[in-house]
Amino acid sequence: MTEPGPPDQPTAPRERRPIIERIRLAAVAAVLAALFGGVALASWAGGEPFLAVMAGIGCLMTAWVGGLTLFRG
Repeated sequence: MTEPGPPDQPTAPRERRPIIERIRLAAVAAVLAALFGGVALASWAGGEPFLAVMAGIGCLMTAWVGGLTLFRG
C-alpha cells in the first residue's frame, strides 16, 4: 500500500488483484454467506426473529462484498 503524497501530487492508481485471488476471495465470501444464511434460517425456524434478521443482513452484506471483490477487483 502506498503512502498518500502531498495534496498537489496525484497518487498512483491501485493495481487490480489477479483473477485467481479474486475467485478465491469470492469463494470464501460465498461460504461465509451460506453460513450466515443457515443461521438466519435456523433462527427463524427457532422463533428468534431478531437473530434471523441480523444473520440475514450479514448474509446479504457478505454476498455483496464477495461480488464486488470478484467483479471490481
